[in-house]
Amino acid sequence: MGQKKISERDQKHLWHPLTQHKVHSKMLAIKKAKGALLYDEENMEYIDGIASWYTSMYGHCNDYIVEAVSTQMKQLDQVVFSGFTHEPAVRLSEELIKILPSNQQKLFFSDNGSTATEIGIKMALQYHFNLGENRNVMLAFEDGFHGDTFGAMSVSGLSVYNGPFEDFFIEVERIPVPTKNNIDEVLLQLKNRLKKQDIAGFVYEPLVQGAAAMKMHEADGLNKILSLLQQHGVLTIADEVMTGFGKTGKNFASDYIETKPDIICLSKALTAGLVPMAITSCTQKVYDAFYSDDIAKGLFHGHTYTANPLACSAALAGITLLQSEEIQRNIKKITKWHSEFNNEIKDHPKVSDTRQLGVIFALDLNVQMERYGNLRDKLFSHFMNNGVFLRPLGNTVYILAPYIISEQQMNKIYSTIKSSFDLV
Repeated sequence: MGQKKISERDQKHLWHPLTQHKVHSKMLAIKKAKGALLYDEENMEYIDGIASWYTSMYGHCNDYIVEAVSTQMKQLDQVVFSGFTHEPAVRLSEELIKILPSNQQKLFFSDNGSTATEIGIKMALQYHFNLGENRNVMLAFEDGFHGDTFGAMSVSGLSVYNGPFEDFFIEVERIPVPTKNNIDEVLLQLKNRLKKQDIAGFVYEPLVQGAAAMKMHEADGLNKILSLLQQHGVLTIADEVMTGFGKTGKNFASDYIETKPDIICLSKALTAGLVPMAITSCTQKVYDAFYSDDIAKGLFHGHTYTANPLACSAALAGITLLQSEEIQRNIKKITKWHSEFNNEIKDHPKVSDTRQLGVIFALDLNVQMERYGNLRDKLFSHFMNNGVFLRPLGNTVYILAPYIISEQQMNKIYSTIKSSFDLV
């Protein structure tokens, strides 16, 4: 009797994220990956059209990144980062600060995007506490998503994730995403609200709200909001977990905006999809509020694998690739391909809307459907059956492929999306 398949053995003990196992009991076993391709245990191949949740932007098992981490692994694998430091973390701080918005000065390490945001929220709340100010309210955009820990859930507006926990959240108020039509009203609403002087921080996804189906807003409106908030002492927290490291066409979405954030949350492509790590960066002003003879004014947040040397090495290799001529050229090529695809399908009767920023492209199908409903599942199956891995968000189909994807592979993604219109 032969050994059971990976997908069969999976069902005995594993509990998968974002999965109702009674409805979706079987998982597809991925056995290996290389470049823009995933291979299952039957050796079927799939183009990874979302870079495995926007992480593997330089391709899976990238030789340069693997070699850098392998070399580091033989010298220093892990050491406590409280009371110790090491070369990969120090060098990463030096290289990352060079490409972050110029007001960023300090880096705080953690493990994932949710905790990067959690730390940003804690920084904002404790910043005012340390200064003797009673500011306990956080501000966020409607429909934002910032993670699954309690602070991150609190500032997220997608209730499908939050339902059972809302009674335990920190106090959060929401404002609409700015548009040309509503920006004056939003600013007036904010000016009146700021008179109470109780808002500690504003958490936002700059320009692209990922989990809200790649909903996009313009830099000008966001800049006006950030400028007003900073004038009133509110710390601004840019959640660049999804948008960071080249996806918008610039290193960070905040590079499009004149008013720079006080705090930036980073993860996902930070370590190029190889190992988990996150960073919350901040200005000198934020850091100085914690710098004190009073130990209690320090930021008492820590993770066992904080600044893991292997993760730092992966991040360093990723930054080198991001700045390379080849990757920058590829980003421009993908941006151009998306624009050409958009011109081809934007007026299709089955398409109600399209949007693009850098290598991020999204289209809305002209149909109402549930975020995780049957039609969404039908679309997902269609893509996979055609060798393309995409994860529709309700009626939104989006592409966020690795920078190293070939034109032939991208054209297959485009043609598979076009053929899915017949399902609607």
